[in-house]
Amino acid sequence: MFKSLDVFKTAHAMAQHAATRQVVVSQNMANADTPGYQAQDITPFKEVFRNDGSAKTMRATRSGHHGHSLEASALNPTLTTAEVSPNGNSVSLEEEMLKAVEVKRQHDRSMAIYKSSLTVLRTALGR
Repeated sequence: MFKSLDVFKTAHAMAQHAATRQVVVSQNMANADTPGYQAQDITPFKEVFRNDGSAKTMRATRSGHHGHSLEASALNPTLTTAEVSPNGNSVSLEEEMLKAVEVKRQHDRSMAIYKSSLTVLRTALGR
């Protein structure tokens, strides 16, 4: 019954993605005044985790995985297509602040899913 608890793996993957994206967003904000710096971002979690066959699907990277770990390529930052300022910098602080809020919500959502699933599991075990 409890051999494959995919909800915990999904919550972990979502939290890991949020942490990685927060690093990228904070680097962008730290370099907002650096001439020539290009803003970066990573693929949104919903696109990475989509499993309907129309987009990238999750794959197992080791024999112990069940196909729900984030692909390393999905966590690699890519350059954004933002407007570039005269000094060559493409960071928009407003956009980065909105991304930071989105990342926090994603992390909070992953923790809520994890806690709720843990409560359900404990209830099922009678604890």
